[in-house]
Amino acid sequence: MSSSFFMKTKGKPKTTKKGKETVAVKRKADGDSGGKLRAKKQSKKYNEEISSDSEAESPAMSKKRQATGEIEFDETPQEKKLRLAKLYLEQLKEEEEKRAEDESFETDQIAGRLQEEVLEQKGKLQRLIAKDLLPPDASEIRVLRGHKLPITCLVITPDDRCVFSAAKDCSIIKWDIESGKKLHTIHGGRKGTEDRHVGHTAHILCMAISSDGKYLATGDMNKLIMIWEAETCKHLYKFTGHKGPVSGLSFRKGSHDLYSASHDRSVKVWNVDENAYVETLFGHQDAITGLDSLSRERCVTAGGRDGTVRVWKIAEESQLVFHGHEGSIDCVQLINEEHMITGADDGSVSLWSVNKKKPLGTVKQAHGCHGDSGLEQPHWVASVAALHNSDTVASGSHNSKVNVWKCGQHYRGLQLLFSVPVSGFINSLRFSSSGQFLVAGVGQEHRLGRWWRLKEAKNGIYIIPLKRKPSNAEEARQTE
Repeated sequence: MSSSFFMKTKGKPKTTKKGKETVAVKRKADGDSGGKLRAKKQSKKYNEEISSDSEAESPAMSKKRQATGEIEFDETPQEKKLRLAKLYLEQLKEEEEKRAEDESFETDQIAGRLQEEVLEQKGKLQRLIAKDLLPPDASEIRVLRGHKLPITCLVITPDDRCVFSAAKDCSIIKWDIESGKKLHTIHGGRKGTEDRHVGHTAHILCMAISSDGKYLATGDMNKLIMIWEAETCKHLYKFTGHKGPVSGLSFRKGSHDLYSASHDRSVKVWNVDENAYVETLFGHQDAITGLDSLSRERCVTAGGRDGTVRVWKIAEESQLVFHGHEGSIDCVQLINEEHMITGADDGSVSLWSVNKKKPLGTVKQAHGCHGDSGLEQPHWVASVAALHNSDTVASGSHNSKVNVWKCGQHYRGLQLLFSVPVSGFINSLRFSSSGQFLVAGVGQEHRLGRWWRLKEAKNGIYIIPLKRKPSNAEEARQTE
């Protein structure tokens, strides 16, 4: 039993393990050459199927990976996780940097806008645009004709789409700037028809429009102020109280408070929303010839023959008096809250600061002289205009030219940029809010009288485009 037992045990196959390889000892003992050959083929088969990553991939797989744009990395799973984490962190960093740049840009924009508003309130904002302006060609100037008599005043709506003009024929016309067509006409009435006619029956001398474009105010030689709905030209109110012709009107910016000036030497304050009179201010020694205002509760007036410009502080009930011109100061316009421009019948144009009693700069005989040799007289300056918060102003006379001026730094001094040929009396001038064009109201006669008559002139509205020099980027595109 024991011997057979040992023989059976001896006949069992024995195995030896080395790593993952298993060697069949029994097959060696039996000496089966066929088994050896099969084992060798199986070993070769296993070696081909379980290939390592370091082996060269097939050409087909290589082409496929190149086509899909995949990038292969020789790395362990832990290294792959680390690499992807770094990529994610870099992406987050780039996004945060971009967001910070955008926020910084927005912050700079807001800060710049706030700074401009602060400078504007202080009257120290001066946008330097005069250096980029180019004189327009005569063919580019458009003329709108509709009034029978000389234009005396005009205003541009806040959106720069329409112009209101008034004339000695007592009529008011609303124009579309782009098409040049009449949108509405308020006809003037004859003298003696005041009770039944809706509108003016005497020469209209001045007009103003509120900063929101809601109300239009007009003043005439009959001492009347009329309030209109600007959109529809519907008549709303009639203000009475002045004892002389109404020569100046202006709405306070951002409100419906109306300031009026008259040849009776007074300034009156009205509340248009309430259809109410507020108060009267006195101080000028002669007929007031012009008035203007901005957002502060104050207005400026030109005193005509009394040779003064006055700043009226409404809330404080006080006034500042400025002297400078030798002749009659016929027109005044605010550039910003602290600076203004005036024109006089001695031919001079002056720049003023509310902090100085004398002009900061004056150009004498700004529009030349006329008359026989030895008896020359300067052309009266009939109108002035200012592009608000900029260094650009304009003046008009009857020398067939509109002069466009550049203000010096801190508004010290005036330099002539160019002249625009316009024949007739330039009775009114207005810059558009955008600064893209200048509108002139032209007549054969001066708005306040009939001292001269220029028969060759045409009564009309002249729209003068203000061209700009191309920027560096535009120049580069043009050269390409």
